[in-house]
Amino acid sequence: MSIGKFNITSALENVEKLLREDKTASPQMRAMMELLVTVIGLLMEKLGLDSSNSSTPPSKDPNRERGSKKKTKGEKRKPGGQNGHDGTNLKKQEHPDRIETIKVDRRTIPAGSYRDAGYEARQVIEMEVLRMVVEFRAEILEDSAGNQFVADFPAGVTRPVQYGNSVKAQAVYMSQQQLVPYDRVRDYFSDQCGIPISAGSLYNFNKEAFGLLETFETLVRGQLIAQELLHADETGINVNGKLLWLHSVSNEQWTMFFPHLRRGGEAMAAMEVLERFRGILCHDHWKPYFKLNCVHALCNAHHLRELEWAAEQDGQRWAQKMQELLLEIHGAVIKAGGSVGEQSGQRFRRRYRDTRCTD
Repeated sequence: MSIGKFNITSALENVEKLLREDKTASPQMRAMMELLVTVIGLLMEKLGLDSSNSSTPPSKDPNRERGSKKKTKGEKRKPGGQNGHDGTNLKKQEHPDRIETIKVDRRTIPAGSYRDAGYEARQVIEMEVLRMVVEFRAEILEDSAGNQFVADFPAGVTRPVQYGNSVKAQAVYMSQQQLVPYDRVRDYFSDQCGIPISAGSLYNFNKEAFGLLETFETLVRGQLIAQELLHADETGINVNGKLLWLHSVSNEQWTMFFPHLRRGGEAMAAMEVLERFRGILCHDHWKPYFKLNCVHALCNAHHLRELEWAAEQDGQRWAQKMQELLLEIHGAVIKAGGSVGEQSGQRFRRRYRDTRCTD
């Protein structure tokens, strides 16, 4: 490893060679120098870590490269999305909400007899943002004795004026899914919809949604436990300036996020999923996961990063070969629709065993 023009690896190797050859150094001096060499080696390893060869998130990469928006010399780029960009194409709707027929201004065409030959259609996608007030009027019946009987209002309609479920749902979506601050959500409803909402009401909407999700959380927990394959991970999050751990368990159909003060077994137990799961659990070979009573599968995304480290920093050529093999196997599995045949699987296993630590 080098910093600027200084090759640290070469310097450390030279120091180790001098220590072996120097017979006059005292045991204390030799021990101190060996300790310093070890510490420098560990610091070098830490300096070399980034998202490509470890579990370090991309946001922590030193001097990480960002895509440049500037044109290279001589390059002509068309406006809009470039090659490789996942664009969104507008599709014509078979049943438009409104049709406006445009008649030909006959004053602009030659005089004569014409027949209807159809039409040319173009669609414009518009959006309406409006406030709709629904007034419920409960009928009152009164008998000859003056006794009154009032019809029941719909469930949840308890006040003379209140917010409807569509308003609450939109507010919760903007606040929790899009992470728009309360003040901006309030401004949107006021400016665009003419609906005054306080920050306190927005908080109460979120609190109400949280309570209503308890039944759904129970459903998700039961579904996850019954799955054949799950993926598990955890990461640190900041909650009101305090470090919490966000544990996640998921597959293609179901996902559960679970924040907890602790990372590991205590949080997993509180989550009430993994300790009852008996299928295949894919994870990053973190030690607490192996205490779970299930079938373990190790995440190849983590393997690829660690193999990158072994190849780059330790110069282990087998690591690069293994990395290429794992990517080849992944491509073959995707091409085969999720599972390769028995013969292909055996060939890949032989190549895997032949590639391991062959340097």
